[in-house]
Amino acid sequence: MRLLLYAVLAASVSQAQYIVNSASFGHDKTLSPNKLAVPGWDVSGEGQVPELLSDKIILTPPYPGNRRGAIWQNNRVMQSEWKADFEFRATGPERGGGNLQIWLVKEGQAKIGTSSIYTVGQFDGLVLVVDMYGGRGGSIRGFLNDGNTDYKNHHSVDSLAFGHCDYSYRNLGRPSRIQISNLGNSFAVSVDQKECFRSDKISLPPGYFFGISAASADTPDSFEVFKFVLTTAPSTTREEPQRNQPPPQKAPSDQQQGNAAPILNKPLSSISSQEFAQLQNRIQSMSQSVENLFSQLVKLAETSGNRHQELVPKVDRLSTMDQRLQSIESTVAAIKKELESRDYQGHFAKLQESLKDTHSSLLEGLPLSMSQIVSTSAPRMGFFLFVVVGLQMLLAVAYILYKRRRANGPKKYL
Repeated sequence: MRLLLYAVLAASVSQAQYIVNSASFGHDKTLSPNKLAVPGWDVSGEGQVPELLSDKIILTPPYPGNRRGAIWQNNRVMQSEWKADFEFRATGPERGGGNLQIWLVKEGQAKIGTSSIYTVGQFDGLVLVVDMYGGRGGSIRGFLNDGNTDYKNHHSVDSLAFGHCDYSYRNLGRPSRIQISNLGNSFAVSVDQKECFRSDKISLPPGYFFGISAASADTPDSFEVFKFVLTTAPSTTREEPQRNQPPPQKAPSDQQQGNAAPILNKPLSSISSQEFAQLQNRIQSMSQSVENLFSQLVKLAETSGNRHQELVPKVDRLSTMDQRLQSIESTVAAIKKELESRDYQGHFAKLQESLKDTHSSLLEGLPLSMSQIVSTSAPRMGFFLFVVVGLQMLLAVAYILYKRRRANGPKKYL
């Protein structure tokens, strides 16, 4: 009987929170096994077909703009209490634009399709919108509709939001994480492990479809979806088998049983409803502790991942600097080896002999060259005397001719 109760306890803890595989993607090794479809989901687009990769879905491409993409569940969510974990990334130019919607609606893909909050018309359900509303770098807003409000023709859709928070989501270089929880009458939205908004007046019924749609502007933002994981709350009854069963848990010792030992020692038929309620409360407390431990492990993994991403560029820089230093060291070693291996004394001796020969040739040839230059460049006296005498004779002849012409000319008498 004790082993039976241990088995019930282990099964209760293992079922405290499990993944709804038919409503999740991105939690296994590959998002799409064949890069053509996502199991349990339909992918559609307007102006383009969203690209399926092994680890993400590109709903809107970086270029061109004015494109739409969406992915919708094939099956309804039948759990009344659940948690959704969603990761996405938005990249684009400085003045890029677009919006991303997370839908939980009754009609599903048949009525919503690739619509955004501004083009959807009437719908019954919930939608979270991620866009640049308010000009504060980005925001996350929540909208509800009972099917009577036509959002497409409404004069002020932004005024219908019941909750919002500012969040700069563009060009972060990492995926952003949005968590949605619907537990009883409590509805909460958190982003990157920080609460965005909460309401105790919202209770979403089962039987709705989850969907994700994105639209880009003329200067587009590219929206990439990495995962969407739906898990049940501790009080939700398991509705489908898990793919990966957890290993059986070791039975606790008698010292670890504490106050539960008297209940476990009793026959199953003799356990009262109060004692069974106490056991159930303990099981729920254990499941909550396991859930808290899991969240702490997730935070630790994210912190380690962020630190790893910060260290990778620095390590790359160090490796590049190391390669450069090794190259410089090898070059210096080669020059040193070359200098040590060659004998430059012979080169210096030849250079000295060449300088001596040049100096001696200059000393021997310079006086002769100067005398030749002086002798060839000196003026000739005979030619100079001939020119002077010739000029004087010409002047004498000219003077004689002038006198004769003047003597023979007519005279005037007064």
